This record gives sequence, structure tokens and C-alpha cells, in this order.
Amino acid sequence: MNILAFSDLHMARARAADIVTASASADLVIGAGDFCNMRKGLEEAMAMLSGISAPFVVVPGNAESEAELRAVAGPGVTVLHGDACEIDGLTLFGLGYGVPKTPFGDWSCDLSESYAAELLAGCDKADILITHSPPKGVADVTSHGQSVGSTAIRAAIERIRPRLALCGHIHDSWGQEGHLGAARVVNLGPRLNWFEVTP
Repeated sequence: MNILAFSDLHMARARAADIVTASASADLVIGAGDFCNMRKGLEEAMAMLSGISAPFVVVPGNAESEAELRAVAGPGVTVLHGDACEIDGLTLFGLGYGVPKTPFGDWSCDLSESYAAELLAGCDKADILITHSPPKGVADVTSHGQSVGSTAIRAAIERIRPRLALCGHIHDSWGQEGHLGAARVVNLGPRLNWFEVTP
């Protein structure tokens, strides 16, 4: 399966156009959260992506809530937040929001490590784990050199052992990747990230 994935669009119109154009060659498109900015413009952001005709699986970032994303997700868009879906024989599990809680204030949709761990406990297996936040220690370093990823997400990757763990959130680590066991962890960013995964 040819998979196109991205995160942190933040209403960038040109990047959205590139994603829509590239999606014509994709069997599956994955969006790992932060489609809008500070809870504003989500409907417009999703409209920019409405030309995606492949199955489109998304998780909410910290810039939009699960309810807000579900309300504007069009046909063919699957929203995951603490749950799973199957696409052509591949199991995907998703968890959105900022983990751990961010310092950004009331607008940010965040989860504590303990609550994130509760939601991730519902996943026994997944070929692809989609989270907005990165795992602690991989692709999670800020411009100040701080590792700010999630210990709950890291533990889940180590337990579930997905083939791919896709994330975003930490802009300074866009394009960075590493491994936790056999799992390839990639901080996507708003670029064209291609993956080939067989069921």
C-alpha cells in the first residue's frame, strides 16, 4: 500500500494543494493533527484537503479538538482518537492531542500522560500508530534542545510494536526519525512523506 502522510498543516494553502495533488497516487492518506491554528479555521483547513479521494485517516492535534474535527470531517475521512480502524488489511490506531500537557494555554487540546496511557491501553496491535505527539526520546527535540515527547506514547510503541509510528507536533523536529525496537518513528511535518506498507 502506498501511503502519503503529513502533520501540522496549520492552514498552509500551498502545502495543502501539494498534498491534494500528490494524494492522487496514494492508496491511503494520513494526517497527524494540527490542521488549523489555535482552534480557528478548521473548517477552512479541511476544505483545502477536500480533494483527497483516497481513504483519509486523521487524528486531532492540539490545535483542534476531537469533536471539532469530527464535525467538519467530510465523507471518506476517518477520525481516530483512542480508537482503531482497518484499511485494506492494515490496522491503524490513533491518538491525538498534545501529550504531555503543553504550556500553550486554554486553547490547546492536551492530555496528561496518565490519561494518554489509558487511551493507548485499548490498543493491542497496530500496523501503524498515528499520534500527534512524538514518543519521548525520538524526533521530539525543541530548538532549545529539550526532549518533550510522551512517555506514554513511547511505552505504547514498545508494547504494540507497530511497523510505523507517525507523529508531528514538535516543529523543530519535522523530518526527524528513529527507531524504537522494530518500529520506525517519523515526525512528519507538512511535507510529502511516502511509505510503502504491505498488509
